[in-house]
Amino acid sequence: MCIRDRIISRIMEKPGARVVFVTGRACGDLLSLLALSVRPEIWGSHGGERLLPDGTLEEMRLSPEHEQGLASASALAMGLGMEKRLETKPGCLAAHFRGLDEPQAASLKREIFAAWSKTAKESGLTLHEFDGGLELRVPGFDKGRAVRKIMAETGPEAALFYLGDDVTDEDAFAALKGNGTPVLVRNEPRPTHAEWLLRPPRELLEFLSRWNAASA
Repeated sequence: MCIRDRIISRIMEKPGARVVFVTGRACGDLLSLLALSVRPEIWGSHGGERLLPDGTLEEMRLSPEHEQGLASASALAMGLGMEKRLETKPGCLAAHFRGLDEPQAASLKREIFAAWSKTAKESGLTLHEFDGGLELRVPGFDKGRAVRKIMAETGPEAALFYLGDDVTDEDAFAALKGNGTPVLVRNEPRPTHAEWLLRPPRELLEFLSRWNAASA
């Protein structure tokens, strides 16, 4: 277990603390990457699914139009040789360009963007960029949805923090603003709705350690 996961586990064991993981990954994929002593709550697929600590998995239902649109987009991408670079999740389809040389990545991105833009328009899906790729999603699937639900479940006296590094976290930052503290975790600053900047790993670990101490 890494230092980060050890500290997070300690925080999760405190009776007054609630830790929720909000991710663009499918819940099961993120769960396999974590090494925690306590089973976590995860909002996955940009808020399209929710894994509760007791193992219950909740998923939003998709319309036939959205299902067909995602299937068509997958076929289009595979026709461009993207089989190994596609990630299929509930209500989402992502194409990853990391690891490709810059000209190849740019060329593929243009082709996928053109193909998926047409599919998105025809099927009512939304097309988004993220760090290293493009993603088609069912409307309403974004990290802000998860944050709004969490805020509705949490009392007004709670101190809320959201830590994220990707452009897809901006929806969550915007949803939390005025009701908590959105925190960008990144070595290089960028335009953001976040109010704090933590540079990993040192500042991130220091923040988690202080949170753990304050939760005692």
